[in-house]
Amino acid sequence: MAHSPTPHRPGLGRRQLLRSLGWLAAAGLLSPRRLEAATLPLEQRLRVCKPPGDPLQELLRRNREFAAVWAEAEASGDPLERAQLLQQAWPLHCAVRPDALARGQRPWAAVLACADSRVSPEWIFAAAPGELFEVRTAGNTASDAGVASLEYAVAELAVPLIVVIGHSDCGAVGAALASRPLTPLLEELVLPIRAALPAGASLAEAVAAHTRDAAAALARRSPLLAGAQVAGRLQIQPACLDIGSGQVSLL
Repeated sequence: MAHSPTPHRPGLGRRQLLRSLGWLAAAGLLSPRRLEAATLPLEQRLRVCKPPGDPLQELLRRNREFAAVWAEAEASGDPLERAQLLQQAWPLHCAVRPDALARGQRPWAAVLACADSRVSPEWIFAAAPGELFEVRTAGNTASDAGVASLEYAVAELAVPLIVVIGHSDCGAVGAALASRPLTPLLEELVLPIRAALPAGASLAEAVAAHTRDAAAALARRSPLLAGAQVAGRLQIQPACLDIGSGQVSLL
């Protein structure tokens, strides 16, 4: 009995290419530098994914890889295919053992990001659990709870880097620019955003200005963070994500 020919599926070549890239990324987990035995000290097991060089440059490198996959997936008109493409080629480089994570954490960077559903630090930096300490508030504002959380990350977890990430089309910054009435709590949230905005700023200019101010506010509001910065134990860096391209740029 003759078999029917296999129907042609658009995008198969692209899927195969990205699947190969995913296998190469997975192979990185098998390199000697990434392997760790269950008998190693807990501290060493928790730090297995810590990059050997500058953490900021490692975040940017990972983001470039993510943005390339993000752009490749955009070419598909099928949401299921896009999901498969992203899953197959998501450039995850390392993962701490779950039994080690159950006993502690040693993140190598912290992120103050917006709570916007389109902005996920693990996604845009291809990070696994235990790598990034995250604080997320609408508008990536340096709130009391956010600053206190980052103080914990620096004082207790010895995090050497805080990246404050604004993003394109930020709704909280847009609300701060607009004159429509807000709830009392939302009004309180946008007050520090409004205070940072230059007169006549566009939304993109306002996002950049607020993000720089939020980064500066961390040391301004926290003697602990300011002291760590002066001592050279902490870098605070403002940045901005373009959601369409997936690319993070430093401010």
